[in-house]
Amino acid sequence: MTSPNEIETQLTNLKTEATSAIAATDALDDLESLRVKYLGKKGQLSQVLRGMGKLSAEERPKIGAIANEVKEAIQNALEATRNTLESAKIQARLEAERLDVTMSGVSRPLGSIHPLNSTFDRFTEIFVGLGYTVAEGPEMETEYYNFEALNIPADHPARDMQDTLYLSDGNLLRTHTSPVQIRYMESHEPPIRIIAPGRVYRRDTVDATHAAVFHQVEVLAIDKGLTFSDLKGTIQEFVRQMFGEELPMLFRASYFPFTEPSAEVDVKWKGKWLEVLGCGMVDPNVLKAVGYDPEVYTGFAAGFGVERFAMVLHEIDDIRRLYSSDLRFLQQF
Repeated sequence: MTSPNEIETQLTNLKTEATSAIAATDALDDLESLRVKYLGKKGQLSQVLRGMGKLSAEERPKIGAIANEVKEAIQNALEATRNTLESAKIQARLEAERLDVTMSGVSRPLGSIHPLNSTFDRFTEIFVGLGYTVAEGPEMETEYYNFEALNIPADHPARDMQDTLYLSDGNLLRTHTSPVQIRYMESHEPPIRIIAPGRVYRRDTVDATHAAVFHQVEVLAIDKGLTFSDLKGTIQEFVRQMFGEELPMLFRASYFPFTEPSAEVDVKWKGKWLEVLGCGMVDPNVLKAVGYDPEVYTGFAAGFGVERFAMVLHEIDDIRRLYSSDLRFLQQF
């Protein structure tokens, strides 16, 4: 049988143990575990008080009063520690989220349009303003669309001018965007005024002025009565809008299989003559290939190298800079 003295001693020891453990904890979760351990239904205080049933009626009030003091002391210790831990948690969060409004702001630089994209956009803006629409086509082409329909048969020496990348299935990566013109004409009736921008591929040696993957914009106009004067006027207006001023311009006789007559165009830029495009009247054989009657319709075409224009407009000395990810270069635009 447990004596009153033994129960009193157990209660005193429990109070000391519990308040010390509570004071030593530094986590709210641990504090809840201590509450259950000491004051829960199956906690240590309940286990000690089970012995009170064997006490006499005179002894129970005294032990009951001591038990209430122990319980109150543990509850007070729990509450005090909980308040301390919660305050510390709030203070730590305030410190972590503190904002010093006197500090300088963090710079977040905005991106800008890549010089190639801005040049593409300028091409499109000018020609759409002249009444042209944008047409697109596949980058993987057949020999028919890339060569034959453009008056370049298999034994034609012009194929040597374009070192082609052939694929294992017999197709190829287009060497110019002119195939888009053929595909568009096959599905549309004149009059036609389109531009065909896009990537092209050639087996070129990469250097400061050449790349194996580059970009072109092809221009095509088909209608009744179009002449070389219409082509010349269109090119002059384009160059004026692109460079923002009237530039001396030179049309030099040249040769392209899909245009006749053909010309290359130079402009005088910063005191030097610079070749900027090739052009000409659409060859009658090209019109026949798409079912147009060359006795009724005429047309002109022109091809622009986007990289060349971007390099001139932005004074870039090496085409390879356009394909690099060097922020020192890109941040200039």
